[in-house]
Amino acid sequence: MNPIQRLLPTEDEDIGLFVIILSALAALNGLLFGFDTGVVSGALLYMSETFPQLEANAFLQGTVVSGAMVGAIVGAAFGGRLADRLGRRRLILLGAVLFFVGSFIMAVAPTVEILIVGRLLDGVGIGFASVVGPLYISEIAPAKIRGSLVTLNNVAITGGILVSYITNQIVASLAIGAGLSWRIMLGLGMAPAVVLFAGIFFMPESPRWLVEQGQEQQARSILSRVRNGANIDAEMEDILRMSKRDEGGFRDLLQPWLRPVLIVGLGLAVLQQITGINAVVYYAPTILESSGYSDIASLFGTIGIGSINVLLTIAAVFLVDRVGRRPLLLVGLVGMFASLTVLAAAYVLPGMGGVIGPVTIASLMLFVAFHAVSLGSVVWLVISEIFPLNVRGAAMGVTTLVLWFANFLVAQFFPSLFEIGPTVAFGAFAGITAAGLVFVYALVPETKGRTLEAIEADLRETGVADEDLALSEQADQSDHVEYVDD
Repeated sequence: MNPIQRLLPTEDEDIGLFVIILSALAALNGLLFGFDTGVVSGALLYMSETFPQLEANAFLQGTVVSGAMVGAIVGAAFGGRLADRLGRRRLILLGAVLFFVGSFIMAVAPTVEILIVGRLLDGVGIGFASVVGPLYISEIAPAKIRGSLVTLNNVAITGGILVSYITNQIVASLAIGAGLSWRIMLGLGMAPAVVLFAGIFFMPESPRWLVEQGQEQQARSILSRVRNGANIDAEMEDILRMSKRDEGGFRDLLQPWLRPVLIVGLGLAVLQQITGINAVVYYAPTILESSGYSDIASLFGTIGIGSINVLLTIAAVFLVDRVGRRPLLLVGLVGMFASLTVLAAAYVLPGMGGVIGPVTIASLMLFVAFHAVSLGSVVWLVISEIFPLNVRGAAMGVTTLVLWFANFLVAQFFPSLFEIGPTVAFGAFAGITAAGLVFVYALVPETKGRTLEAIEADLRETGVADEDLALSEQADQSDHVEYVDD
C-alpha cells in the first residue's frame, strides 16, 4: 500500500496511486480558481496609484473585483453543457488558456476598462474550472474515497488563495512602486495557467463521459487503470445502465422527481457564497485596514487567514468520508454564526476600541476555519454527487452559475455595505448563516460511501414513489367528488 493510501479512509488495494495523481492534476483547476480570486485583494490596495478614480469610489472598486464573478457566471452558464459536449478534459484545457490570457491583459491594462475586460476573461476560466474540476474528479474516483478526492479540489482552491496572499506580501515588501506592484501581482496568474496546460496532457478523459459518447472500450480501459487493475465489471454495468437514459438538458432539471435535489444544490451553492466568505477573500486587507493595521500588516494578516483556510480544508479531506457531509455542514454553520456574531458586536460594544484589531483577526480566522471544514469543502462535493448522470453536466452548470451570481453580489456590494457599517455587514452574514443551518438540517441528504449510480437509483425510486402517491391522492379526490355529486 502506498503512503497516500494509508491517509485515506480505506485500505483497499485496488485504489491505486494513479487515481490520486489524476485528482491532483484536476485540482490544479482549483489552484487557478483560488489564486485568481484571492490575488485581487492585495492588488486593490495599490491600484489607486495608477487609477485615482478607484480611491473614493466603492462601487467602482466592487466592479473591478466582481468583473471576474460576471465572467464566472458566463463560464458556469456554458461550462456544464460544454463539459457534456466537448468532454471534461478539453474544457480544462480551454479554461487554462483563458486564465493565461486574462492574467496577461490585467497585468498590462492601460485603463480601468481594459482591466475589467481582463477580469471578465479570467472569470470565464474560473467558471469553467469550478464546473469541470469537481465533476472530473467525482467521475473517476472510487465511491469509498470520492469525498476525499473531490475535496482535494477545495484544498487547491484554498491553497491558491494562500499562494496569492503570500505573493502579494512578497511583491509589496519589495518596495518597487505601487504602480508596478499590482501589475506583477495580477500577472503572476499566468504561471499556474501554464502548469495546468501542461498537466492536461497526462490526464485521460472521464470514463463516464466516454460511455455517454458510445466509446465503451476506451472507457473500460481507462477505468481499469484508474481502479488499479481491479475487476470493474460491476461498475461498468452500472455506468452503462445509467448511460442508456437520454441525455438531459436544463429543462429536464425541472422534472418533479429532480426538484428536491435541485433545491438542495441551488441552496447550498447560494449559502456557500452569501454567508460572507468571499467578502473575506476579496477584501480581507481592507477589513484589517479598517481596524487599524497598515497596508503591509494587513497583507501579512491575510497570510494567517489563508493558512487557516488551507489547514482546515486539508482536515476536511480526512473527515468528509469518515464523519459524513451533513455533520460537517451543521457544525461548521454553528461555528460560522458564532464568529460572525462576535465580529459584528466588536465594532459597537463599548471598550472594544483598543482591541478591535486582534478581535477582528481572531474572528475572521475562526469564521474561515469553520467555513473551510464545512461549506467550503462539502458544497462542491455534494453538488457533484446528487445529480443523475444524464443531467449532471447541465446541473453542475446551473448550480455553479447561481453560485457565481451570489458571489458577484457579495463582491460588488460588500464595499458599499461595509461603508454603512461593519456591524451591519457582518450581522447580515450572521443572520443568513442561521437560516442556512435550518436549510441544511431540513433538506440536505447524506451521500457518504455511496456510488453515484446508487444515489441516482434511490433518487429515481423516491421520485416514482412520490409521483404514484400524488396520482393516488388525485384519484381519491376524484372518487370523492363523484360520490358527492351522486
